[in-house]
Amino acid sequence: MQEHTVEGGGGLRLHVREWGDAHAPAIFLIHGWSQNHLSWAHQFDSDLADEFHLVAIDNRGHGMSGKPLEEEHYVDARLWADDIAAVISALDLERPVLVGWSYGGFIISDYVRAHGEDSIAGINYVAGALMLNENLDNIGPGFIDNAEGATAPDLPTNISAMRSFVRACTAEPMSAEEWETTLCFNIVVPPQVRRAMIFSRKIDSDDVLSGLTVPALVTHGDQDTVVLPSMARHVLEVCPTAEASWYEGIGHAPFLEDPERFNRELADFVRRVNA
Repeated sequence: MQEHTVEGGGGLRLHVREWGDAHAPAIFLIHGWSQNHLSWAHQFDSDLADEFHLVAIDNRGHGMSGKPLEEEHYVDARLWADDIAAVISALDLERPVLVGWSYGGFIISDYVRAHGEDSIAGINYVAGALMLNENLDNIGPGFIDNAEGATAPDLPTNISAMRSFVRACTAEPMSAEEWETTLCFNIVVPPQVRRAMIFSRKIDSDDVLSGLTVPALVTHGDQDTVVLPSMARHVLEVCPTAEASWYEGIGHAPFLEDPERFNRELADFVRRVNA
């Protein structure tokens, strides 16, 4: 494993880690709202690192990346887009597959809208969020019921909401070790960052989805209560290159809840788009 500090959009410091052979096909892992690169432990600690070049970012405001509290650092789509472009450039990634979990779907749309598809080989939307409107269409109670508390300045309220949100991310309880680790890296994200990301942005990715020409794998659990399965069905309707992989009995984190299947399907997808 190697660690890097990359200058992202607007000069923000981004923490990035990589595993595997730098000359192998690249997989760029982009985590979701209030998470960090440790979300992908079942991927970078697997056989995937023997065959591929794995790269994981701590998104702006998350993990070990810079965490400015002002809203302006999180509402500009171009900043998110430039973060991804900066990592691709700094690590000299040659047409990586972008893997976006949850809010990572928004970030991928930001990137493609600003920088196009030429520098990527494919996209894996993992419980991907692709629209964010006032009605919170296709967003479920696992998120909605916890959003206000998770963005509150009161620490006890914040902790309670984040405990509930982390529980909502899987259909079955995590192991004790995974639960503790996940709660820890969720809680280090300032509530101001969480609030700006969801209450200060309105997002419609249909323009990007409808114009995609690179292959897109849509991975979604049928028991997801955070980003509802209807979001995935919308992507499949709008995106001409999208194909579905439905996970029965799985919640919001297929890569954690069924990592063997997830890793196998991701490896197959990456091989196919690089053939």
